Amino acid sequence: MRKPYAAVLGPLLGLLLLAGTPAPARAADNGSWSVYPVASAVAARPYFSVSADPGQTLTDRVVVTNKTDGPLTFRLYAADAYNTARDGGFAVRSPGERMRGVGAWAEPALDRVTVAGGRSVTVPFTVRVPADAEPGDHPGAIVAIDERVEKTDGGPVALGVRRAVGARVYLQVGGPVLTGLAVENVRLDPHRPLVPGLGDSTTTISYTLRNTGNVTLDPRVELRARGLFGRTLLSRELTKVPAELLPGQRVRLTERWRGAPQLDRGDVTLTASARDTRDSASASFLALPWLVAGALAAALGVGVWLGTRIRRAGRAGRPEGVPGTDPDGGL
Repeated sequence: MRKPYAAVLGPLLGLLLLAGTPAPARAADNGSWSVYPVASAVAARPYFSVSADPGQTLTDRVVVTNKTDGPLTFRLYAADAYNTARDGGFAVRSPGERMRGVGAWAEPALDRVTVAGGRSVTVPFTVRVPADAEPGDHPGAIVAIDERVEKTDGGPVALGVRRAVGARVYLQVGGPVLTGLAVENVRLDPHRPLVPGLGDSTTTISYTLRNTGNVTLDPRVELRARGLFGRTLLSRELTKVPAELLPGQRVRLTERWRGAPQLDRGDVTLTASARDTRDSASASFLALPWLVAGALAAALGVGVWLGTRIRRAGRAGRPEGVPGTDPDGGL
């Protein structure tokens, strides 16, 4: 007998909010419904981009469009944004999570709305920025969650999914702008063949990228590897980097170094840069094929064993009464 299904929401929000760079000039859309800002007097807006001072109140309007034939009912709420741990994509908090920025300050005029098939509904919302709000960027979204729970076949446990789409909100609170970027915890995990030359050698490089400032950054990361005598083994700009690293967020990223040396010694350096900020971190490596490493370990073990035997034999062969052999004797 299958267990009752559970609603799965959090992971889906990040997927449906168009992870990566800011969305192009179109609505956030999943094919069944879309959520987007009311067009300005000049042109359509792909997302909300607003500035405010601490203590200021803003108002705007969001449009929810139903692209299906039948009516749909949505729950509307405001949410804070964050970078996903998996790849640094743009995602938002689910209802019930603690909100500190847009999710706490923005409030739609309606918390639920029913949209007829093929129609749109415009909903005003208010953003009340606290007087003690920290300056800098506060990204978030106005989210519309379908109240239906879609059953999926999750194997022995039946799962349910509630889909959501959100219009991004990029809110900047006035005050000092601080940019900061850190590279931390560089780790190298080598995977070398047992026999040198037979098989590929790959090293997985993992590192943490952290935004230590109060504004969103578009980081670039360069990878360099040097071997003995300063030889350049690898030099490239990484592509698997978040397009938007949000303030205070950190992501753990990995990069594969295919064709890594099987016999060498050196270091790997990662250098991250964004506007007005730059940071580097390194890790050293000693590349030895497993057979060579095993032979060296065996030779070292034999050397230690022989040295121990020789010292014991030397002590056993000393005659009694020789100065230095008896703690009570001697000169």
